[in-house]
Amino acid sequence: MAIPTGTIITMATITRMDTEPPATPRPGWVPPLPYVAMMWLASPALPVGGFSYSEGLEAAVEAGVVTDEPQALHWLRGQMQLTLARSELPAACAAHTAWEAADLDALRTIQTWVLTTRETAELRLQTEQMGRSMLDWLRKLQPDHPALPLAAQFDPAPAWPLAFALGGLALGLDAEQTGQALAFSWLESQVQAAMRAVPLGQSAGQRLLAALVPDLPTAVAQARNLQHRMDDWQSFSPMLAILSSRHETQYSRLFRS
Repeated sequence: MAIPTGTIITMATITRMDTEPPATPRPGWVPPLPYVAMMWLASPALPVGGFSYSEGLEAAVEAGVVTDEPQALHWLRGQMQLTLARSELPAACAAHTAWEAADLDALRTIQTWVLTTRETAELRLQTEQMGRSMLDWLRKLQPDHPALPLAAQFDPAPAWPLAFALGGLALGLDAEQTGQALAFSWLESQVQAAMRAVPLGQSAGQRLLAALVPDLPTAVAQARNLQHRMDDWQSFSPMLAILSSRHETQYSRLFRS
């Protein structure tokens, strides 16, 4: 077929209509296969702003606590064991069960625990903003999901662990799979933060992932054991709280926490 003189055709022009997803799901939207859903939920492309938070790591770099790859590994392993496995993951697993049962009282109890255990303004801002963004994404993805009316009763919006759990449920994941997705999402986000803040190269980032990914199943298993025992959940990390507080007034920053 002849192309008129002066016409400019780019690859983006040719492929745009075929590759761009619709703004809202088609009727009869079906969740993807579980492993695909887990990758989707853990993807850094999820529009929740996770890339903008270091969760105290940037302040640890500024304070000289984390200056190289071995120290980054030590920091991340400690964070996984002291905060993720005992706080975020149990809350997310418990919230998944509560969303599935439409148990508003249980969800409010988890929400209260999460918000009251954020030890600094930055950490609370993070869980609120990311939870709100996750809920916005879910409303566009599945506007008729039966759990959304429950989520609408929260002010502020469900905190990050609760919103992530709702995302897992909406994509057809069970509590175990949702916990695994959240654990890897956290780890990849923190490794990316270390690469930018320390800074480290991509090869170092891959070594960190290789060293820490084997720890994730244990963290998720611990969280699953704790999910029905809220009295045993813990959010006590004094050094992180101090560094996070310092970060609020740090002169030069790449991250919001």
